[in-house]
Amino acid sequence: MTTLYRSGTFRRTNNRSRLVITTIMGMVLGYFIGISSPYVSLTKISIPSNLISNLAFGDDHRRPSIERFFPEHLITPQIYVPTNPRGAESLPPRIVVPESNFYLRRLWGDPSKDLLKKPKYLVTFTVGLNQKDNIDAAVQKFSEDFQILLFHYDGRTSEWEEFEWSKHAVHISVRKQTKWWYAKRFLHPDVVAAYDYIFIWDEDLGVENFNAEKYIRLVKRHGLEISQPGLEPNSGLTWQMTKRRDDREVHKNTDEKPGWCSNPRWPPCAAFVEIMAPVFSREAWRCVWHMIQNDLVHGWGLDFALRRCVEPAHEKIGVVDSQWVVHQFVPSLGSQGETGNGKAPWEGVRERCTNEWAMFQDRLANADESYFVQHGKSRI
Repeated sequence: MTTLYRSGTFRRTNNRSRLVITTIMGMVLGYFIGISSPYVSLTKISIPSNLISNLAFGDDHRRPSIERFFPEHLITPQIYVPTNPRGAESLPPRIVVPESNFYLRRLWGDPSKDLLKKPKYLVTFTVGLNQKDNIDAAVQKFSEDFQILLFHYDGRTSEWEEFEWSKHAVHISVRKQTKWWYAKRFLHPDVVAAYDYIFIWDEDLGVENFNAEKYIRLVKRHGLEISQPGLEPNSGLTWQMTKRRDDREVHKNTDEKPGWCSNPRWPPCAAFVEIMAPVFSREAWRCVWHMIQNDLVHGWGLDFALRRCVEPAHEKIGVVDSQWVVHQFVPSLGSQGETGNGKAPWEGVRERCTNEWAMFQDRLANADESYFVQHGKSRI
């Protein structure tokens, strides 16, 4: 028993020694081959098509075969391009795509043939299902040149599929948020750069007297970078500036209550549109987006500051009178609030709206002051 045990141990030890010696010889041989050739070209080594098919699609052998070759230079090139967008300095400029869009793409076919037509304008509505018929009427006013984007604050999206246009729209659903919250997060200037104009509209607008194509023509004709359609005078108004006029296509100034305008070229007498139904040029929106605060979601006060994004503001901000809408005053934001401190949901929402206006004004004033102090300049 002892002899057999020792004999087996010897054989196992001998086998291990051979394995170690073989491994060392292989490593030495590989080293000398490596130093004798700077690199080994693998351009003619192809991945078997059935392997790629299995990796990409499982065992479905009905997939078409795909041939791929290893790159000739396996070492990542050392590239640094400081003029590239931040974070992309290590990429060759021709591969960098700094902008995006909401164009819908197919899952098949040649990518260059995906789009039969590229929409030139973007229209966004912040919606709840209760207003679907109103939104349907509004969307009918926009041609195929307009990409439709719906922000759903009630989380209900599938019910919109009864409308044919909805199948080609973009739907983004996050519950109980405002349109400026959505705009800040989903309408980055580099995402909407493909569109000449961006409509950021409420859901409670009557559009019987509105035509989108004519609106765009008027905006271009009068050089408006920031605009809105006129509002029906009989539906209730907050500002005289947004009131529709019968005697012109566009107006850019108005008369307000005594003491409301310290300068006739400043809001709310000029350089002013409301946040209800604004339309921005691509260039103006790039500035406005940066001014939207992450935590101030109602946008109150933003309309008084829009003039900072175009120059001269009293000429490039205006109201389109001949294409007008009706504000229906649907209290959708109030219904999303919550009861607290003995207040109805709408009261809490309204209070925050007012507070945000004051907070935005304070932040803007403080930012101005900090800039002037830092640069040793006067505010005037």
